[in-house]
Amino acid sequence: MIVVDTNIIAYLLLPTPYSDSVDTLYKLDSHWVAPALWKSEFRNVLALYLRKEIITLDKALQLQETAESIMIHNEFDISSSQVLALVDKSGCSSYDCEFIALARHFNARLITQDKKLLRAFPSTAVSVASFIS
Repeated sequence: MIVVDTNIIAYLLLPTPYSDSVDTLYKLDSHWVAPALWKSEFRNVLALYLRKEIITLDKALQLQETAESIMIHNEFDISSSQVLALVDKSGCSSYDCEFIALARHFNARLITQDKKLLRAFPSTAVSVASFIS
């Protein structure tokens, strides 16, 4: 099991420079978990693609459905006290700290490309390239 942030889910389903390495990640470990927040964040990614007319509404709905089917039963609520304690120590957003808190709860790694998280939490957060090598 690995904790993934929303961008990793997006990289799996949308064409990006990270898509090939995220495909490899998914083949290595397809048991992905995330805080329930991922769903709203993913909708926001799709909203950006819609506004830029990169995808159609039908495609956005299909991608959301696919993402939800991948993450079904793998979404968790996080303790506010844990999140806020991480915010206080790191200066990272509460959104980002939800992913760190979940990783720590499960004693798992958070896979992310977020440079701020990678710097602030080097014992918990790891890049895709580092994880798959």
